[in-house]
Amino acid sequence: PAVGLVLPGRHVQTLVLFSLHPPDVYSFQEEGPVSDPHLAKHLAHFGIDMLHTNGVLRSLSGSLSPPSPFTTKLGHGLLSGQYSKPPVKSELIEQVMKEEHKSHPEFSSNRQQDAQEFFLHLVNLVERNRIGSENPSDVFRFLVEERIQCCQTRKVRYTERVDYLMQLPVAMEAATNKDELIAYELMRREAEVNRRPLPELVRAKIPFSACLQAFAEPDNVDDFWSSALQAKSAGVKTSRFASFPEYLVVQIKKFTFGLDWVPRKFDVSIDMPDLLDISHLRARGLQPGEEELPDISPPIVIPDDSKDRLMNQLIDPSDIDESSVMQLAEMGFPLEACRKAVYFTGNTGAEVAFNWIIVHMEEPDFAEPLTVPGYGGAGASVFGATGLDNQPPEEIVAIITSMGFQRNQAVQALRATNHNLERALDWIFSHPEFEEDSDFVIEMENNANANIMSEAKPEGPRVKDGSGMYELFAFISHMGTSTMSGHYVCHIKKEGRWVIYNDHKVCASERPPKDLGYMYFYRRIPS
Repeated sequence: PAVGLVLPGRHVQTLVLFSLHPPDVYSFQEEGPVSDPHLAKHLAHFGIDMLHTNGVLRSLSGSLSPPSPFTTKLGHGLLSGQYSKPPVKSELIEQVMKEEHKSHPEFSSNRQQDAQEFFLHLVNLVERNRIGSENPSDVFRFLVEERIQCCQTRKVRYTERVDYLMQLPVAMEAATNKDELIAYELMRREAEVNRRPLPELVRAKIPFSACLQAFAEPDNVDDFWSSALQAKSAGVKTSRFASFPEYLVVQIKKFTFGLDWVPRKFDVSIDMPDLLDISHLRARGLQPGEEELPDISPPIVIPDDSKDRLMNQLIDPSDIDESSVMQLAEMGFPLEACRKAVYFTGNTGAEVAFNWIIVHMEEPDFAEPLTVPGYGGAGASVFGATGLDNQPPEEIVAIITSMGFQRNQAVQALRATNHNLERALDWIFSHPEFEEDSDFVIEMENNANANIMSEAKPEGPRVKDGSGMYELFAFISHMGTSTMSGHYVCHIKKEGRWVIYNDHKVCASERPPKDLGYMYFYRRIPS
C-alpha cells in the first residue's frame, strides 16, 4: 500500500510516496489495495502535488519503512482521511515553514543547493520541532570517538561527538586507470586548443576500499595545542565509531576547491558495495599503556575591546544563524559544536565561529548540545533555582568560563551581582586586580562539588547501536560539473528492484549507476 507524507515549504511542499508505479491505494469499499494510474490527478483535486519531490526526502522515505513509528504516522495520514480536506495551516506547520525559511536562507533562494547540506538542515528541523519522545532522526544519529595524540609526548585524549553521516574522502591517488586518465587529459587539452570536439569522458576508477582506508587513517591536526607541553605542537587525530546507527548515510566528498579557490567536482567512479561491513572501525577507547593528556584548556587572549563584543554576542539561542552553522557542518565539524560556535560568537559569521571551534575543539563537551536556558537582564531566575549559600547556577558559570575567564573569577563575579550575567561581566572588567582568596576558593569548590554530586548525571545522546553490517537501499546522484549548477536524482531499491526518481519521472532502473552517487543510504542488517 502507498504511504505518504505532506511536508511544508517551497522546496519540499509535496507528498512523498513509498510505492512503485502504478501506485497502490487502499480501497475501503474493497478492503484491500488497488492500483490507481490516475492517483496524481486525484490527489491534485485535494491540493496535493505528488510529482515534485526532493531527492533527499525520497531517499529518507525508503529508510523509514514499517514498522517505524514515523512511517506508521505517515500511513495514518493517508488512510484515515484526516488530511484529505482543503489545506489548513496548523500551528506546527506554520512553525516549521517559518523555521525552514528563517533558519536557512540558502534553502529559500533559487540558488543551487547541496543534498548533504539539505540532509543536515532537515535533521536539524526534526530535532527542533519533534513532539513527544519519538525522534525520527534517532535512526541516523551515532557517536564518533576521536583520538588525538601529541606527537612529541605520545600522550592521548579521547573525546566523543555526535554525527549523522559518514564523510568519505575521494582517494584520487588510488585510481586504477591512471594511464587512461593521462591520455584523456592530453587529448582534451589538444581538442580545446584546436577547437575540436572533446573526447569521450574518462573517469577515475577509485576502489571503495581505498576511500575507506583514507577515512580510517590519522589526520594531522593544524595548530594543535598540547596540554602536556603547554604549547603548540604536532598532533594527529583518528576517528572511529563509538556506536553504529540503524541507518548509515555515507557522503562521498566529491566537491572541493581548486588552487584558485574555485569550487570543483571530482567526477569519479567508486565501486560502492551493496553489502558494507565497517565493524573494524568500532572504537576501543583508552588502551593499556596509553597516557592521557592533562585536562587543561589553552589560554585565551582577550583583547582590550572585548567587553562590548562579549556583551553583544549574547544572543537568543533561537536566533542562531543556521546558514553559518551549515557552512561549518559542511567542513565536517559536529552539528552541535557548530551551533555552539555560532552562538558564542554572537552570529558574527562562519569565519569567527570557525576560530572558536579551533580553540575549543579539544574540550570534552565540544560536541555536546548547546544548553542555555536563559541569560541577560532577567537575572538568575531564568537559569533555574539558585543553590544554597549563594552558589550560582553552573549554566551561567559555564558561559563565562567559555569566554576565557577563570572559574573562581566567574563565581565571585556572579555572587557579587546576584547571579546576573551581564552585571557579572561588567564586574569582571571593572576588577582587573582580582586575586583568588584561599578561603573563598575552598568554600566555593565545596559548594560546587556538593551541587554537582546532588544532580543526576545528564542523559547522553540517544543512539541505536548495533552491528556494523549494512546493505545499500538508496543513493542520490548529482548530475553536473560543479557545485554551482546541476540536478539531483535518486535511486531506491524497492522489493529487490531499483527505481529512479527524477522529479516527476519515476521508472525502473535496469543499470543503476551506483558507482557515480554522491550520498548513499545503508540499512543495518540484523545480526
